[in-house]
Amino acid sequence: MAAPSPGPREILASSPEAGRRAAASSSGHRGLLWRLRDKQCRLGLFEIGPGHELHQLMCLMQAGLWAATQVSRDHPPAGVRLRRDPTPTLPALPILPRALARARLAQQKGSPTASSAAGQPRGLPTEEDFSEVLTQVHEGFELGTLAGPAFARLRHSLGLAEEDYQAALGPGRPYLQFLSTSKSKASFFLSHDQRFFLKTLRSREVQALLAHLPRYVHHLQRHPHSLLARLLGVHSLRVARGKKKYFIVMQSVFYPAGRISERYDIKGCEVSRWVEPAPEGSLLVLVLKDLNFQGKTINLGPQRSWFLRQMELDTAFLRELNVLDYSLLMAFQRLHEDERGPGSSLIFRTARSIRGAQSTEESGAQNRRLLPDAPNALHIVDGPEHRYFLGLVDLTTVYGLRKRLEQLWKTLRYPGRTFSTVSPACYARRLCQWVEAHTE
Repeated sequence: MAAPSPGPREILASSPEAGRRAAASSSGHRGLLWRLRDKQCRLGLFEIGPGHELHQLMCLMQAGLWAATQVSRDHPPAGVRLRRDPTPTLPALPILPRALARARLAQQKGSPTASSAAGQPRGLPTEEDFSEVLTQVHEGFELGTLAGPAFARLRHSLGLAEEDYQAALGPGRPYLQFLSTSKSKASFFLSHDQRFFLKTLRSREVQALLAHLPRYVHHLQRHPHSLLARLLGVHSLRVARGKKKYFIVMQSVFYPAGRISERYDIKGCEVSRWVEPAPEGSLLVLVLKDLNFQGKTINLGPQRSWFLRQMELDTAFLRELNVLDYSLLMAFQRLHEDERGPGSSLIFRTARSIRGAQSTEESGAQNRRLLPDAPNALHIVDGPEHRYFLGLVDLTTVYGLRKRLEQLWKTLRYPGRTFSTVSPACYARRLCQWVEAHTE
C-alpha cells in the first residue's frame, strides 16, 4: 500500500550560513589525519570535523534540518501548541532576508489549513499530515521533509520541544559518525549530545516507511510504552542536480550513554552474528551481536512480564506489516546503590506512566508500566542491579520477492543454521523466544 501523495510543494528556505558554506565546499576533500585514524580503527564513534569525508554532507543536513524545523515552529499543525521564543534558536547565524520572506509566503500559500483537520480528533495526524511533501531550496542544495506535520505531532506527543530538537540537530556542534559492523551501506550519525540518531536509507525503504507510517502512529497511540524506536523525521537531500539521498531521524535508544558498559544488536539467529570484542580497557564503542551474548541473561525482576508482553505486541504489529530483519537493541548500565528499588520518585513515575489512560482497564490493555525518572524513559527498564536500554529498530525491510529469494539461497548456503532472512511470522516468533530464554 503506497502512501497517498498530493504532490510536492517547493519553497525557498531560510538557511543558516553554515549550510551555504558547506554547499560551496569541495565534496572530495578528505583530511590526512582522518584517513590515518580510519585505517587504524574502522569501528566506533568519530567527531565529524572539517577534514572528514562526511563533513559537507553533515553541514547540509544541519542547515536543512534547522530550516525545516523552523517551518514547524512557525506553522505548527492544527491543535498543537508550541512554546514560542521571540527569536530563532540560532540568531547569530545570518538569514537571507529575501529568502526568508519568500519562504514564509510559500508556507502560507502551501500549508494545510486548520479546516483540513475538521472532524479529526484533536492532536491526531490528518491524511494531509501524512502525505505532505515540503521541499526547501537552499543555495547549492535542497532538503525535502516528508510527512512533516505528522512527525511534528509525534515529537509533540513525546514532550520534545521543537526548539530543543532544532538546536540539537542544527549547526553549532558537529555530529558524530558511528562506524558499525553492519553490512548495510547506510551512513550512521549521532547528534553531538548523542540524543538523536540519523541514518541514510534507500528509496524503497523510505517508501515502505511512509506506507506504514499511519499504522505506526496508531500503534504508538494504542501502546504508548511500545519498544519501537521513535521516528522523528524523514528527509531527502539533493546537492545541485545530483541524486537524492534519504535519511531518517529517531531518538537514540542508547541515551544517555555516559555509563553504558555493553551494547548489543539482537536478531535471534546465528549466521553472521558475532563481533570481535574490543580489547579490555579499550574506549572503542562496539555493538556486539547474538553470539557474543551466549551465557548471559537480562535480569529484569518484576519488569520481565511487562517486557515479554510488549515484545509480543510489537513483533505482532511488525508481522502484520510484513516486516522482518529488525533488531532488538540492548545495552547495560550498572545501577548505583541509591538508584536501586522504587525510590522516592514512585509518585512521579506513576503519574507520568498512566498519563492519557482513561481507566485502569485501558492502562492494562495498553501494557503500560512505571517509567523511570530519567531521560529517554520509554527505552529504559530498570532491573534489580542494572539499567537496560531496550528498543526495536530497523523497521523498513519488507518480505517481498527479493527477500524470499534471499531466504531460499541462505537455506541452501547454511543448512541447519539460523539466519535473519525468514518469514515475518517466523522472525517475530523466534525473536520473542530468544527474549524469553535470555531473561529472568
